[in-house]
Amino acid sequence: MSDGTGGLAPQAAPSSALSEMATLEDALRREQKKVALVQEVSRALSDSGDLDTLLNLIMAKVTELMEADRATLFLLTEDAQSLWSKVSQGGERVEIRLPVGEGIAGWVAQTREIVNIPDAYADQRFYPAVDVKSGYRTRSILSVPMLGALGVLVGVLQVLNKQDGPFTTSDEELLLALAAQAAIAIENARLYHSMVAQNQELSRARRDLERRTRELNALYEVEKELSAALDLDDLLSRILAQAINVLGGGAGSIALVDPDGALRFRTVQGPAAPRLIERTLPHGTGLLGWAIAHRSPIIVDDPNADPRHAADVAKEAGVSPQHLMIAPLVDGDDVLGGIEIVDQRRASRDGDGPWGEDDLKLLVLIAAQTAGAIGMARRRSEASNRDRLASIGRMLAGLLHDLKTPMTIISGYAQLMAAADEADQRDKYVEQIQRQFDLMAGMTREVLAFARGDTDLVVRKVYINKFTEDLTTQLGAAVAGRGIDFMVDARYDGIAFFDEQKLLRVFHNLVSNAMEAMPEGGKLRVVVDRDAEQLVVSVIDNGPGIPAQVHARMFELFATGRKGGTGLGLAIVKRIVDDHHGTIRCETGSTGTAFVIRLPLLRPTDGD
Repeated sequence: MSDGTGGLAPQAAPSSALSEMATLEDALRREQKKVALVQEVSRALSDSGDLDTLLNLIMAKVTELMEADRATLFLLTEDAQSLWSKVSQGGERVEIRLPVGEGIAGWVAQTREIVNIPDAYADQRFYPAVDVKSGYRTRSILSVPMLGALGVLVGVLQVLNKQDGPFTTSDEELLLALAAQAAIAIENARLYHSMVAQNQELSRARRDLERRTRELNALYEVEKELSAALDLDDLLSRILAQAINVLGGGAGSIALVDPDGALRFRTVQGPAAPRLIERTLPHGTGLLGWAIAHRSPIIVDDPNADPRHAADVAKEAGVSPQHLMIAPLVDGDDVLGGIEIVDQRRASRDGDGPWGEDDLKLLVLIAAQTAGAIGMARRRSEASNRDRLASIGRMLAGLLHDLKTPMTIISGYAQLMAAADEADQRDKYVEQIQRQFDLMAGMTREVLAFARGDTDLVVRKVYINKFTEDLTTQLGAAVAGRGIDFMVDARYDGIAFFDEQKLLRVFHNLVSNAMEAMPEGGKLRVVVDRDAEQLVVSVIDNGPGIPAQVHARMFELFATGRKGGTGLGLAIVKRIVDDHHGTIRCETGSTGTAFVIRLPLLRPTDGD
C-alpha cells in the first residue's frame, strides 16, 4: 500500500515475536532478581551471628528465590538419629521431628541425595502426617542435603509447591548451592555460640567457686562460735557478731518469736543495743517483722522510703539506718525469728555498691545454721520435759480419768446382755464389751508411750463408714444421760490410712473435754469430711469456750484449765496428730469450741 509519497508503509512486527521478546525480558528480570537475592543471602549469612535470626533469614530468602509456597529447614540432632525443623513458614510455626530415614527429608538425610518429586502423594517416601495435622496440601517437593565444610551432614533444606509447576534441574542446582552456604553459616554460628557459652560457663564456675569458698569460710566461723557458746543468749550474740563481721555491717540484731507471736530482741549490737535489747514488737512490725511473717529474706537500701519500715521504733532507738539486710530464722515448718544486719560499712562482697544477692544468700545460710542451733536447743528442752513426764509415769494410774467412759459403756452393755434372751444378741454385746476393754488397754499404752516419748503407729487402711459407725456407737454411749445432743455427721465415706485405735483415742479425749465444758448439757457434733487429699474431722460444741490463758498453750504439757485435770489429754491428742503428719487447730469463743483435725488420706511414706 502506498503512503501517498510513492513509498511503501513499514510492516508491523509479528505478534509471536513480541510475545517471545516479552517472555525473554521476564525471564531476564527473574534471573537478575535471583542473582540479587543470592548476593543478599551471601552477605546475610556472613554477617548474622544469631542462629535463630540466620535460620529465619534463610527460609525467607529461599522461599522467594525458589518461587515456592513455603520452605522448611531440618537440622540434624546431636545423636544423628533424627531431624527437627527449626523454622517453618506458611502462617504458623510447627515443630516437626522425623527419624533419619523416615519421610522425604529423612530419606535425603540418610542417602544424602537430592529428591525432586512433582507429586508428593504418589511417592511412598512422603510422610503425610504433617499435612493432616496442619491442614496444608503438599504437591511438589524439592529436598537437598545440607553438607558442611568437611562434608558433615548439617541438615536438610526443603521447599514445597513451586508456584508455576514442578521444580526444575536449575532449581536443584540453585537450592543445593544455597544449602551449602547455609550449612557453613550454621556451623560457624554454632561454633561461635559454643565458644561464648563455654566462656560464660567458665565465668560462672569461677564466681560460684569464689562464692562457695566465701560461704564455707563464713559457715566455718559460725560453727566455731556455735561450739563455744555457753547458752542460747551467748550463742545468738556470737552468731550476730560473726554475721556483722563477714557481711561488713555496722550493727545488727536477732529477734525471736514469743509464744504469743510477738517479736523479742534477744541480742542487739550497735549504738541502739541498750534501747532495743529485750524489747518486744507486735507480730509483723517493721521490715524485720515483715520478713519473718512472710518467710522472705530482703535487702532494703533506703528503709526510710519503705512503708514497711518501723520509723517510730528507729526514732525511739536513736538510729536512722541507711541499709538493711534481713533473713528469717526457719527451722523446718517453724519460723523462730529473724536476723538483721544494718548499715553497710564496706563494699559488697559482690563488688562495688550496696549489698547484693550473694550477700543475701550468705545471710540466709547463716540464718539457717542459727535456726538449726536454736531448734536443737529447744528440742533439748522438750526432751527434758519428756524426761520429767516419764519420771511421774508411775503416778499416772490415778490420772487416767478417761477410763470411766469405757467403764460406763461396759456397764451398760453388761446390763443389756443380762436382759437379752437371744444368744446372737448377747454375742454382739460381748463383742462391744471386748472392744471397750481393748480401748482401755490402748489408752493405758498410749499414756505410757507418751510419757516415754515413744512413737508406735500401726497405720492401716480404714473404711471411713465403718469408722464413723464405731465413733457413733462409742462416743454416743459416752455422752448418754448427760443431756447432750450428739451426732456424727459423715460427709465422706471413702478410705483413709491411719492408726484407728489412736484416732479413737483422740476423739475420746476431745469429746471428754467437750462434756466437761458442758456440765448442764448442750450440742456436740463430730463432722467427718474430705478436702482434696486430706481427711478433715471436726469436733464442735456449743459450750462457753476455752479461757484465753489456757487457749494459748492448750497443747503444751501440764496445761489445763480444769480443776483436777492433768493437762495430758490435749497433749496426747497433739502428739498422735503430729505422728500422723497431720495438723490440729482450735477455734474457740463464747458460743463454743471447734477442734479441726486434718490428716493425709494417703499412707505416709517410709522415712517420713
